[in-house]
Parts: sequence; C-alpha cells; structure tokens
Amino acid sequence: MVTFLSGGTGTPKLLDGAAAAFSPEETTVVANTGDDIEIGGLFVSPDVDTLLFQGGGVLDREMWWGIDGDTHRTNAALSDIASAAGLPDGPQFLSEERQTEGRDLADWRRFSGVAEFMTIGDRDRAVHITRTSLLDQGLSLSEATQRLADAFGLTIDLLPMSDDPVASLVHTEQGMMHFQEYWVAHRGEPTVETVEFRGSSNAEPAPGVIDALEDTVVIGPSNPVTSIGPMLTLPGVADTLSQSTVIAVSPFLGDDAFSGPAGDLMSAVNADPSTEGLATAYPFADAFVIDEGDDAEFDRPTIRTDIEIDSSDDAARVARTVKEAIDIVD
Repeated sequence: MVTFLSGGTGTPKLLDGAAAAFSPEETTVVANTGDDIEIGGLFVSPDVDTLLFQGGGVLDREMWWGIDGDTHRTNAALSDIASAAGLPDGPQFLSEERQTEGRDLADWRRFSGVAEFMTIGDRDRAVHITRTSLLDQGLSLSEATQRLADAFGLTIDLLPMSDDPVASLVHTEQGMMHFQEYWVAHRGEPTVETVEFRGSSNAEPAPGVIDALEDTVVIGPSNPVTSIGPMLTLPGVADTLSQSTVIAVSPFLGDDAFSGPAGDLMSAVNADPSTEGLATAYPFADAFVIDEGDDAEFDRPTIRTDIEIDSSDDAARVARTVKEAIDIVD
C-alpha cells in the first residue's frame, strides 16, 4: 500500500504514471483542502477536483485544472451582469460576520460570486453544486468526496485531508489574501510576508487519513508550503509521518521551481527556496528524489532522475524512481 500527498498540479502529474510502479487498487491519495473556498454560495475544492477529473479521464491537461472542453457561459454571464449593473469585479470577501455564518467555515475563505474572479466551467460548476448540496444535506466532506469519486469512476482511494475547515491565507505587502486570491487573481505577484493556515489548530484529519499515513508515503512535487503544508499542521500528521517511510519528490530544479510560487512561499516561511530547502520542509523524509542535474545534497538517500513531467511516460519514469527509493530505505 502507498499513500500520495497531493496538492496543486505537481502530484497529479506524477499520478499520471504512478500505475507503472504502484497498483491503483493499493493507492490512496490524500488531497489538500487548504485551498478550498466558497464562492457564490458554492463549495469549491480545487485540489480534490483535479484528482476527480484526472481519475475520471476528463481533466484539462493543458491547464491541469477544470474539465477538458468545458464551456464557461455562466462565468461569462456573471461578468456581463456585473458590468451592466456597475458592480465591482475582482475578489470580494464577504463581510466578517458572514464568513462563518451557516456552514462551518474557516475565517476568510468565503467570497462573493459577483463577477466571479475564478473561471469556473459549466460542467465543473455542476460538481460544486452537487458537493454543496450533499454538504447541506449533512454529509461530511469525506462522504461527499466518496460519492463524487464513485461517480467519476476512480480506482484509487481519494481522501480530503480534513472534514474541518482550513484556510491557506497569504499575508502580503498588499494585505491578507486567501491563496486563491493571491495566485488566481493576483498571479502570485504580491510580495509574501508569511503564510497562515487558519483553522488548522481546531481541525482533525479526515477519517482514514492517519491510517493511510501509516503506509509508505510519497510526497509528490507539489508546493511544499500551500499544497502540502496545510496537511502537516493537522494534529498527528507530522508525528505519524516521522514513523512511516516517506519519499519526497522535489518540485525544484536547483533554485528554480518547475511551476507556481513555491520559491517565494518557501522564503516566506524561512526555508531555503530550492531543492535543499526540502530538508526543512520535510524533516521526516527518509529519501529524496531530485533531478539528475541538481547538485543538492542531503544526509539521507538521494536518487536522481529527470524529474520534469510533460507526459505520462515522464510520470512513469519518476514513479519507478520513487519505487526504487522506497526499496532502498525499506
């Protein structure tokens, strides 16, 4: 049995070839939910959805989010209505008193749907409507995720990291922003001062997560701060990982992140923004898989390969290298 920790696009890209080394029926994926938001009354779980769409064979692999070939008529109509009505566009947090009104939410992840700053496709929106309705009927996020995983025909086990609300908040020179606002609306341009995982002190791992982490764990090439970091703040997670076999795949080539704002966010949490910074981000890792051209050094086994993933064949190569690392440290 093997468990992958997943967030953003890095780990899903690795999962495209994971079957070359790991049986899907013996694979569990724990997904980050620190990026979850409510927008326009709909509960959106981006990192869970990427895995749903990937497993269902409908993921837009150009963008690595959303559904391939989706239309965006509702999103466009929302912008048209806002413009005609003279309503503001861009991210708009609902008022403080409405942040936690009704459904249990972490402070500052509830947005207005006016002009909808995130581009949500029409078929994608159907998933959010279904999830929100299931939650409103009393299902937990884990239960709702299982229903959706069944609907998309997933062969892996998919678990959200927690049923409780956690919000990844980025404190910048321009003020506090939810990660989605920072990355989607502002393209990661504001200077980051620090990162906060609000709600994590009161959250618990979702059912099955701790058990899954007692198996061999692979941390894919996801952003160590906002994709993997929220999971590590949950009670019992870091302690369990310290007792398990953990392999971490680098999202860096030396000082350069393959994609996303990993470098800036690593600096903000006082970790070296490079492959070598993974020793700080993942002190419990038993081995690292890094690029063959990377000269980073660790005091633990380090296996090198070409870690750039542009195809399922690339993903299979990296997955086989991960399996090699597991065999070395087990």
